[in-house]
Amino acid sequence: MIYLIATAAFGLEASVKREVTDLGFTDISCADGRVEFSPGKGESLEAAIVRANLWLRCADRVLVKMGTFAATTFDSLFEQTKALPWGDWITSDGKFTVTGKSVKSGLYSVPDVQAIVKKAVVEKLKQKYGISWFAETGAEYTIQVSLLKDMATLTIDTAGTGNALHKRGYRARANDAPMKETMAAALIDLARYNGEQHFIDPCCGSGTLPIEAALIARNIAPGLNRKFACEKWPQIPKAVWKNARASAYGAIRTESMPPIFGADKDPAAVELARANAELAGVDDCITFEHRHVADTILPAEKGIAIVNPPYGERLGQVKEAERLYGELGKVFSRTKWNVYVITPDEFFEAAYKKKARAKRKLFNGMIKVDYYQYF
Repeated sequence: MIYLIATAAFGLEASVKREVTDLGFTDISCADGRVEFSPGKGESLEAAIVRANLWLRCADRVLVKMGTFAATTFDSLFEQTKALPWGDWITSDGKFTVTGKSVKSGLYSVPDVQAIVKKAVVEKLKQKYGISWFAETGAEYTIQVSLLKDMATLTIDTAGTGNALHKRGYRARANDAPMKETMAAALIDLARYNGEQHFIDPCCGSGTLPIEAALIARNIAPGLNRKFACEKWPQIPKAVWKNARASAYGAIRTESMPPIFGADKDPAAVELARANAELAGVDDCITFEHRHVADTILPAEKGIAIVNPPYGERLGQVKEAERLYGELGKVFSRTKWNVYVITPDEFFEAAYKKKARAKRKLFNGMIKVDYYQYF
């Protein structure tokens, strides 16, 4: 059985699994950095690929799993890779590249692993199409080979090289330290935001957190306004894409006006956030303001606040970070708001002057962070 894999940043597997479950996919299993699943009941694999790409908010990529096997020698890697059904996916004119990684495996040379896999795929396609030369002028196929403890997993990336799912298409520009859209969506999921509570981000930067909250509240598919490499795969009929997008447009709650607020001390960031919200089609339901954290005005008695403040490391000034965290603590002290703060600064709780009820370890890009939760 061919599975699909939704990759996830470390610590966000539970959010991706919840999404995959809610979308009605089956045979779901979870491991570090990924969630494997099969199409929904009565659904074709092609339709599942399209639906996963359009609707997954927290996953980084959707991969077609070609096979998993033990590989301790290059001969073994070559033969078992060659045995996989590459011709079922890659066309005779397909342009394919191989990316790879190796962790705790005897085959540790990634360039050599990539070369062996490329050669094996070429040999398989020669058999399939009866040709010895490939123009590679057609659709794009990115093959990934991952070696972990001598177990090889080979996949095809449905989004394409440099085209991960966080690229929603609404962030034409960003500030100096942008958060990925997929990370923002996962933080909102972990906060159990349902699209109806009051939502605020007092350090909104380019607006990613409020925009992702608005997309959730209006049930706008995150991949609706972007393109994927697999759209050009002849194995997936154009009608499948057309029907899936039509269904996604029909699911938008256009009448929803969620109470969402964002603020930042930088007026340029606020203008950028407004422009990004307009590109995302949710500018009419988010209120952005130029305001310092200490001057935050909570719009209701209770709600959800998610904050990605400038870190001490990013600021280069620990004292300024401590002051900012103290201001956040004063704003939300003695309120009924649920507050979530993501930061790598281990002195956060001391500066905020309150111990978090829960804490989750995550990675924001390459930065190890904690997600502090106050209920």
